[in-house]
Amino acid sequence: MPTIILFTKIKAARKLVFDLSRSIELHKISTAKTNEKAIAGKTKGLITTGETVTWRAKHLGFYQNFTSKVIGCRTSEYFADEMVSGAFKSFKHEHFFFDENGQTVLVDVMEYVSPLGIIGKLIDRLFLKKYMTGFLKIRNKTIKQFAESDEWKYVLK
Repeated sequence: MPTIILFTKIKAARKLVFDLSRSIELHKISTAKTNEKAIAGKTKGLITTGETVTWRAKHLGFYQNFTSKVIGCRTSEYFADEMVSGAFKSFKHEHFFFDENGQTVLVDVMEYVSPLGIIGKLIDRLFLKKYMTGFLKIRNKTIKQFAESDEWKYVLK
């Protein structure tokens, strides 16, 4: 099972980073390259425990739908979402938030299993893990940009 772990230091309050990480609007902005749209479930605002969102996006040349559900949420500390339906055999993304020297450290732990057995494992090694890591880095860069400026006011109303 491929696992991606990223650490992102952000000069902003932990609660702000936590809320930006759960913002449907910011997710749309951070995924502009794949033209992600929330098409069902929670389609705006801040997602929380028990809520689902279905995204439609173009990844690797194909339009796909991906539905995830928030399976855990502790304000300013943690939230996790898990795939309900989509292209993966399984998918879980945990988000942890820590204070460190006046900054927030956002720690992402993303685990997934590709479909197609041995072919899926080969695809992971050849390019999918790198693609997913890049996708997550862009998302975190956007969270950091908004949190460290006044831009967050446009997505958290």
